[in-house]
Amino acid sequence: MTTQVLIIDDDERLGALLTEYLGRFGFAVTAVTHPEAGLRAVKNAEIVILDVMLPDMDGFAVCRKIRETSRVPVIMLTARGDVMDRIVGLELGADDYLPKPFEPRELVARIQAVLRRGKGAEDDEVIRAGALEVNWTTHSARLNGEDLALTTAEFALLGLLVRNRGRVLSRDRILDETRGVDWDSFDRSVDILVSRLRQKLGDDAKRPAYIRTVRGTGYSFIGTVDA
Repeated sequence: MTTQVLIIDDDERLGALLTEYLGRFGFAVTAVTHPEAGLRAVKNAEIVILDVMLPDMDGFAVCRKIRETSRVPVIMLTARGDVMDRIVGLELGADDYLPKPFEPRELVARIQAVLRRGKGAEDDEVIRAGALEVNWTTHSARLNGEDLALTTAEFALLGLLVRNRGRVLSRDRILDETRGVDWDSFDRSVDILVSRLRQKLGDDAKRPAYIRTVRGTGYSFIGTVDA
């Protein structure tokens, strides 16, 4: 089935180039140049490529609005690889980022990696850890019966931690297994993603029920999994 890609970028030339290039890999692309048009088109998208620099409303505001109603994966395009752009984008719920200028083939690799995250397999379709329920069939998680509305990246992180419950996972391993591409050792991105997940879990970093920080090493899932 063809994957629907939405590009929100005011560079018409880039939009046309990517539409043609991504089409070679079997993606169906809709490219819009204005954020309002992009927000209207999100409902039909399976992944969004979102530029930070947009007219009338920047990409951060657009990402925030997308996250109010949708879990669709978002890859943000950031100018010059600015670290603050990455941090803000990740904190707002973006799943990945790509600094401009970039090679179109790298964008394809990142799209494929983000989409793979939602297709991970687990022997048990549902795992329960107290009030937490992780469902690999629907790629969702519930706490006390309430849907946590996790993004693709958040579910990938939670799934990785739960599958490796009791083990300490380094930031490098988390980057490798949740991103699927070679980032530039931006370890802060892992901490931001963990912070986002903890917030949705209502988990106190100082007295964790689910995710424990191992200083200087990484993170571990400590929730008791039901037999």
